[in-house]
Amino acid sequence: MFFSNSTRSLASKTIVAVPATPSALLKSSLKNQVRTLSSTPPMISNPHNREFKRTIHKGSRLQYDAAPSFFPEQQQQVTSFQSRRENDDSASYTNPLVNRFLITAEVTVSKIFPAGFGWQASSILASDHLGYSSDTMAFALTTGLGDAIGVLAGHVAYFSLKKAYLEQTADSSESNSIDMERETQTGILLGTAALCSGTAWQPIVDTLQSLQLPFLQVFGGTWIGCGTAFYFGLRLGRTVLSGFFHHIHYPTFENGRTDKSLSAAIGGATGFFVGTDVGYL
Repeated sequence: MFFSNSTRSLASKTIVAVPATPSALLKSSLKNQVRTLSSTPPMISNPHNREFKRTIHKGSRLQYDAAPSFFPEQQQQVTSFQSRRENDDSASYTNPLVNRFLITAEVTVSKIFPAGFGWQASSILASDHLGYSSDTMAFALTTGLGDAIGVLAGHVAYFSLKKAYLEQTADSSESNSIDMERETQTGILLGTAALCSGTAWQPIVDTLQSLQLPFLQVFGGTWIGCGTAFYFGLRLGRTVLSGFFHHIHYPTFENGRTDKSLSAAIGGATGFFVGTDVGYL
């Protein structure tokens, strides 16, 4: 109990303090505790808390000695899948330049060399055994037929040997990717195109040489002429053979671009065969 006089008022005031009961003291104490626990002091007013929070996030990440094993089966599957994918990517990666040379070598071995051999063998047959002159259509058709047989036989033989080799080396995935029915039908299509270019080779060369053109111009003219004939044979073969063979597609814009690039390559190869003429030796 105490008395207090206020000095800011002219009239005197008396404040009487009532003694607090034990229940009131308990409620006041609980209210202070609740306020103390629920209220969060500002960061600036307590530098120790600020420094402590900054220190928690300043360190490195938490490190685990082993991966969390909440789902060990899934973790094991993910790990094995990632390792298998890395191995597959590293094994399947090939330098594009190396891959290009491999494809060129494959085409040379399976088509260009057999085509040249077939054409030369048929020219010997036409001139020495059948008596055809080199400036006749019979000679041109005979050499064209030999060119077509060489391309067909070379293509089918190459992929048959490749498939057998892959089976012997236990590379079943790549061996199963070689479908001999598809390759045989592809060889027929390429042989049809080679029939046209092989037939056109001798007349084109004779015509250009009769104009007294130098070697480079004969080479370029043979390239263009035989390449065009090969492209015509491809498109004609697709049109006719697509109704009989399901692996040969009807002419479209997409396969037309592929046929053009292949025809340009084959035309260049036929141009190089001009160098085998004894007149240029």
